[in-house]
Amino acid sequence: MYAVVESGGKQLKVSQGDAVYVEKLTAEVGETVTLDKVFLIGGESGVQVGQPTVAGAKVTAKVEEHGRGKKITVFKYKAKKNYHKKQGHRQPYTKLRIESIEA
Repeated sequence: MYAVVESGGKQLKVSQGDAVYVEKLTAEVGETVTLDKVFLIGGESGVQVGQPTVAGAKVTAKVEEHGRGKKITVFKYKAKKNYHKKQGHRQPYTKLRIESIEA
């Protein structure tokens, strides 16, 4: 069984037991999080597509860790104007382990 859920403005395809990285959540490590914006559920019995979400469906996940992604370099430059700016950025994330999908 799999589901398409939304977290942090992004849609993810998840299955039971998967580890996914989402935008940072406020939950503590070890807590259970419920993702209730489920757009699609698929399995052996067929596919349920929501209008826009599947009614009564939810995905539960356990918070495994919080962290920060790899550093990216942001470089802004304007030709012939003596303007350049170099910045770095590390996006915070939360790692979730999918425990169950309920339809």
